[in-house]
Amino acid sequence: MTELGTHNLARLGEQALERHGDRPVLHWEGQTFTSGQLADRSKHLSTGLRELGVEPGDRIVVMMANGPEVGISYGALWRAGAVITPAIFLLSAGDLRHILEDSEAAGVITTPEFLPTVQTAAEGVGSLRWIASTGDDEGSVVSLASLEAAAAGDIVPRADDDLAALMYTGGTTGHAKGVMLSHENLWWGGKCSYEASHVEGITKSLVALPLSHSFGLIVTVVGMHSEEPGEAVLMTWFDPTGWLQLVQDHKVQVSPMVPTMLQILLAAPLEDYDLTSLRYIVSGASPLSRDIAQEFERRVPSVTIRQGYGLTETSASMTVTPAEGADIASVGKANPGFEIKIVDEDGDALPAGEVGEICCRSKAVMRGYWRAEEATREAIRDGWFHTGDIGKMTEDGLLYILDRKKDLILRGGFNVFPRDVEDALLEHPAVGVAGVVGKPDPVMGEEVVAFVQLNPGHEASPDELVAFAKERLGKYKYPREVRVVDSVPLTPVFKVDRKKIRTLL
Repeated sequence: MTELGTHNLARLGEQALERHGDRPVLHWEGQTFTSGQLADRSKHLSTGLRELGVEPGDRIVVMMANGPEVGISYGALWRAGAVITPAIFLLSAGDLRHILEDSEAAGVITTPEFLPTVQTAAEGVGSLRWIASTGDDEGSVVSLASLEAAAAGDIVPRADDDLAALMYTGGTTGHAKGVMLSHENLWWGGKCSYEASHVEGITKSLVALPLSHSFGLIVTVVGMHSEEPGEAVLMTWFDPTGWLQLVQDHKVQVSPMVPTMLQILLAAPLEDYDLTSLRYIVSGASPLSRDIAQEFERRVPSVTIRQGYGLTETSASMTVTPAEGADIASVGKANPGFEIKIVDEDGDALPAGEVGEICCRSKAVMRGYWRAEEATREAIRDGWFHTGDIGKMTEDGLLYILDRKKDLILRGGFNVFPRDVEDALLEHPAVGVAGVVGKPDPVMGEEVVAFVQLNPGHEASPDELVAFAKERLGKYKYPREVRVVDSVPLTPVFKVDRKKIRTLL
């Protein structure tokens, strides 16, 4: 019989409640929820799901916008021994169908507004036994409320290496791959991130990241490790005005974000709000431009921006800059429990300052890709996970990210990192968002093309932006073509979507 692992996430949640007691922990859309209320709902929902037929190891897709029911569902599924399979609610029916089929999902938890998409995606998926919704019972769709009417039950034992989450990551080409994260992976990912990032007395956070994304998920696990009782303000979806108002109203001290969110905020009237409570922004998911960081810190003097780095495969976190500050262009040093090295094309370790692929090893690194043994062997070699990101590391361990290996542009035999070009364009006062990709070229192999979204009320011609970039970049590096567009494609977590940009060439 399987025993309850020491790193079981459902048990981690119980330990947090035992440590801090029943207290207000979540603010969402004008409502406040206590830790006891949320835990109690998870316990009842867990039993209801088991009575519905959920068995240990079942993959259950959770497709909801941010709200208390997301965390309640995650907790309930972990208590039931199931595997959460988060899906961002912006997915098309086709993309969702891929996740349902590939994961062989047994059920879906969703909300009424996304039910039509779920039902379309679910047609003919043989593994799918039920769909549950936060709305009313409707035909074959069961309501969460009816499931929560069941009696509270115990945690179903699961071993540390049993799956806790199957996270689908888009990558740069092809269908999304399932990343297998065990209870131990996520437990250690949260523990390592907490030890690296926590600052005593910083206990009130504002979360605008989708909880369906690995960055948002690990923020949740970090909270369960906290030695200090904390409170979180949760946004259903990020918008700059709402974010600023919530910081002011709730005296928020820290907020995890992605760089594009900061770019969007810089176009807002920051000075019209009282943001003096805000001490830290933790930026992750993609590299942050030095100019954007410095401008935000200038306009919000109470803030220090801390940059972190990680992938879904590393339980979302590997590094973070220290609380007392560091070169903002870096992503900090390895979290406790992580080893990092830079390697060349042959996999040999490179000395400090040399550019190569970033590799790491840790108990937080995934078990592998779901039913993709070849991809797993390619990614994890001799115990080291190869990230596919290009970077360099200083003698004292500061890591710098240059770009994705697959996004590298080879122009006339020279390497061009799209991020270098994007950062140069973002220095122009008219540019709000920039995305750079390579376009096949018969002479140069690839040519550098930039897609630019202008700030409201600003104007700039493509020729002007080409000339601006040429002044700041080497002759081989600047974009020969700039296209000004209404909006640069972004992923659901506000990262520049280079895969989608390539479809516009």
